[in-house]
Amino acid sequence: MEYAVALLLFLSIGLIVWVVLSTFFSEERSVSKRLAGLTAYETVEAGVAHPQLRPFADRVLSPGWSRVRDGVAAAAPKGVSDRIRTQLTLAGNPGGMDVGRFLGLKALSAVFVTGLVLALAVLSRASAFAWLVGIVVCVASYWLPDAWLSAAVSRRQRQIRVELPDMLDMLTISVEAGLGFDQAIAKIVRMSHGPLAHEFARMLQEIQAGSSRGDALKRLTARTDVSELNTFATAVVQAEQLGIPIANVLRVQSKEMRLTRRQRAEEQAQKTPVKIVFPLVLCILPATLIVILGPAVVSIAKALF
Repeated sequence: MEYAVALLLFLSIGLIVWVVLSTFFSEERSVSKRLAGLTAYETVEAGVAHPQLRPFADRVLSPGWSRVRDGVAAAAPKGVSDRIRTQLTLAGNPGGMDVGRFLGLKALSAVFVTGLVLALAVLSRASAFAWLVGIVVCVASYWLPDAWLSAAVSRRQRQIRVELPDMLDMLTISVEAGLGFDQAIAKIVRMSHGPLAHEFARMLQEIQAGSSRGDALKRLTARTDVSELNTFATAVVQAEQLGIPIANVLRVQSKEMRLTRRQRAEEQAQKTPVKIVFPLVLCILPATLIVILGPAVVSIAKALF
């Protein structure tokens, strides 16, 4: 028995030593150290020359996901692809997502949720009603990415509406101080952050690439679909065509945007009492009635019984 314990102890120590040595002094670790000292360009070139040096995700998972994504995108109707492309543009292409990746995400969401629901239903021996609920959840999971994308579009448009009045004020001040329209836009882009500054920066890049200001503004409004920004772009284009001083147009637009923002704030304030009714009736009123009528009910119960 003692020899068996000693043998097991010796084998365990030997296994631990082998694992430690193979981990810290293996050929893969030395290659990884060499790769870590290379520049980004040298790393890419080494991956092209020796594909096995690239990570497993880049060699296997990423190409497989690309094939699935391209296949799903090719099978989708053209109208669906165009609608998703428009929604992704309005959302600012979050994470660099394109139509193929989004459709692949929808398919992956449906497959994952369906597998999870089936596993839970089989393990818990679900009833017929539970199966029905599971089917509804599986069907709804296919549209979860659509709901996320719609929320991203609404959030981005709301942020643009909030940023537009202040940016127009700064633009008006810069133009009245003597800067040209494009120079004022460039100055504001350098000093600001957010989706509106990003869109203005893209507009400037298009102008610098040779596009006219009117065409760049039209593409800007198409990428955002915000009515206030569309009004501003239309006014600027008309002022350029009619020869009206741009400073006057910006001053009027800035005033209108401030008025619109105040009216929107008043509208939201008017909606507040309606939104408070349901929490008041469902949460606050029952607790108030319990506090007020509770002692009276207890006293009446004691008197009668």
